[in-house]
Amino acid sequence: MRIALVATCLADALFPGVAIATTHLLERLGHEVVFPADQTCCGQMHINTGYLDEAVPVVRHHVDVFDPAEFDVAVAPSGSCVGSIRHQHAMVARRAGDTDLERRAKSLADKTFELSELLVDVLGLTDVGAYYPHRVTYHPTCHSLRMLRVGEKPLTLLRNVSGIDLVELPNADQCCGFGGTFALKNPEVSTAMLADKMSDVLATKAEVCSAGDSSCLMHIGGGLNRLRTGVRTVHLAEILASTRSAAPRAADSQATTVTV
Repeated sequence: MRIALVATCLADALFPGVAIATTHLLERLGHEVVFPADQTCCGQMHINTGYLDEAVPVVRHHVDVFDPAEFDVAVAPSGSCVGSIRHQHAMVARRAGDTDLERRAKSLADKTFELSELLVDVLGLTDVGAYYPHRVTYHPTCHSLRMLRVGEKPLTLLRNVSGIDLVELPNADQCCGFGGTFALKNPEVSTAMLADKMSDVLATKAEVCSAGDSSCLMHIGGGLNRLRTGVRTVHLAEILASTRSAAPRAADSQATTVTV
């Protein structure tokens, strides 16, 4: 299968290991990964902050760059970005009165998947041959849980990772407090929510907290790092890309969490 990678802004700017791990994983599974070099932001930040008019050219650029005729499906290692592509892009185009862009955005949205969706629903896999000998807990991010409704797919994939000690996260469905610009506009509330999430992570005695969005991992990891807990944050893609020879590299790739 020919798969187009939507790398996401955070992977491009801060966590390139996530995009690299996604590519290594899919190539190891026998698929061709293509990377449209002109890709930029999906526009989620603009849309969620209310800049819908300004989001129109961003959406148009995304649709132009990811020509559905050039690949079978597109994948992003981010529930929030896929949520924007699938549920916001056509709305932005429709609001702008651009029926052609709306049609093209819908077509692209139908071919765009979050990583666990692609692996389980499209490729029919629950065991990707990963090896990760660490105690891990998983935080289901809000967009993947509530907007995409990926359900148990990430956990199913993690349960089939060799060597892993997967422990349940208490209050897993509660937001970590990041919420994109929410953390900037409501820092006190965001910090209080983060404190609750960190308390739950630490209660598991896990070495690693994983999730499907680098944004949430940046927020949680920043807090855990400031407290010097020793708990690392590692993206789901990096765990699934790990093998017996690659595990140390993947395990360390997001250990240097940005402190914010």
